[in-house]
Amino acid sequence: MRGWRNAVQETAASKPLFLTIYATVILGTVVSSFYVFSAIYSPTASPTRSISSSWLLAPPLSQNGVSLSSNISQPSQHRSNKLRPIWEAPSRTSKMPRLKSFRLTKELVAQRAKDNVIIVTFGNFAFMDFILTWVKHLTDLGVSNLLVGAMDTKLLKALYWKGIPVFDMGSHISTDDVGWGSPIFHKMGRQKVLLINAILPFGFELLMCDTDMVWLKNPLPYLARYPDADILTSSDQVVPTVVDDRLADWKQVGAAYNIGIFHWRPTPPAKKLAKEWIDMLLADDRIWDQNGFNELVRRQTGPAFDDESGIFYSYDGNLKLGILPESLFCSGHTYFVQALHQQFRLQPYALHTTFQYAGTEGKRHRLREAMVFFDPPEYYDAPGGFLSFRPSISKSLLLDGEHNLESHFSLINYQMRQIRSALAIASVLNRTLVLPPLWCRLDRLWFPHPGALLGSLTRQPFLCPLDHVFEVNVMLRDLPAEEFGPAINIRE
Repeated sequence: MRGWRNAVQETAASKPLFLTIYATVILGTVVSSFYVFSAIYSPTASPTRSISSSWLLAPPLSQNGVSLSSNISQPSQHRSNKLRPIWEAPSRTSKMPRLKSFRLTKELVAQRAKDNVIIVTFGNFAFMDFILTWVKHLTDLGVSNLLVGAMDTKLLKALYWKGIPVFDMGSHISTDDVGWGSPIFHKMGRQKVLLINAILPFGFELLMCDTDMVWLKNPLPYLARYPDADILTSSDQVVPTVVDDRLADWKQVGAAYNIGIFHWRPTPPAKKLAKEWIDMLLADDRIWDQNGFNELVRRQTGPAFDDESGIFYSYDGNLKLGILPESLFCSGHTYFVQALHQQFRLQPYALHTTFQYAGTEGKRHRLREAMVFFDPPEYYDAPGGFLSFRPSISKSLLLDGEHNLESHFSLINYQMRQIRSALAIASVLNRTLVLPPLWCRLDRLWFPHPGALLGSLTRQPFLCPLDHVFEVNVMLRDLPAEEFGPAINIRE
């Protein structure tokens, strides 16, 4: 096997088949002509590196009588400090340690931390493939000071046997996917804040991440450039405030501060904020964790900490906050729609799959579209092979006239007719359809907008993610064949 990241770039030299198919497709539609070829992609190997099997115990923490982690207790006897490299799995002939040995402790964090920094994500078993992708990117970048919090025993065991540094969050949450905004979703958000309150007293800097983001470049040198900041956070800002690698201009950031990527230092102001934040959430289960964070830190914004850094005072007037630049720590909009990093000729550090419309399936599909998702080899070897085609789109559909609803839907419907015909051909040939890139003339958002957000650098027309047009979560769903017909597999 070769490197997994190059897998989707390799067309099938092993099974070339070039066909010219002129098909009349009877689906209540059109006669379409396609130059069709199939390609079998070859995946690549992932290097194996790995984890420690020693997990010590530490003192409990509480806030107003509420335990911050039922899984934190007093230190036990010293165990081996020798760490296996990440991805180097324990021997299958060995016995897995007892669950209580996976508790979060100061000793555990100290073992994994580097330069006093620990990088943490967490999730349940439904997000295991996202977690493996998250870990894979960091280890490929040479970053190993990471830990993964497991919210259920199934994930904990699976990660342990893959050689991933894991600890038990004691959450006992469902192993299934949780929809955005659901009660379990809000519970998971509170677990993040509990985790921050548990780790900060250990004295380590904490880079906390959601699982639906990936690291494209080692962020630690960038974060170290701003040692005076108590917190550095990403944002949902879509209008660029800087064109280089400086922190965002905080005076221009009107969008929410996004807590999917943020860096905490164990300073008194940061600890004070973390405590007030968790107290707020535990007192009212209707508050979304991100809204609570924004409400607190925006109590005061300004003045600037100095004339150069981009750090400013917030929260209680003592907390020093910095907003990570929107073109380097990218949201789903600044990366997939505006492609700010390309327009500014910058190499982004992170990609977060926000601003999308198909749930977890849509997030996974977008990461695959960007060729940054860690899939097993069999994903690139579909039974029956692949079918792809080159769309034929006229210049007038792309460029002529105003960018409005009429011109947008004319362009979209033209592409959908070709894709519908391709799906029919794939079904007849029992192949998996590789969907083509899609062109849009208007953006898609969940609120009224003029087609392209004012102040953004969205170029019209633009290559848009599949979920701008199709309900990806429905397309990938296992639906009853007697009602919907035989399934037609797709790939990005």
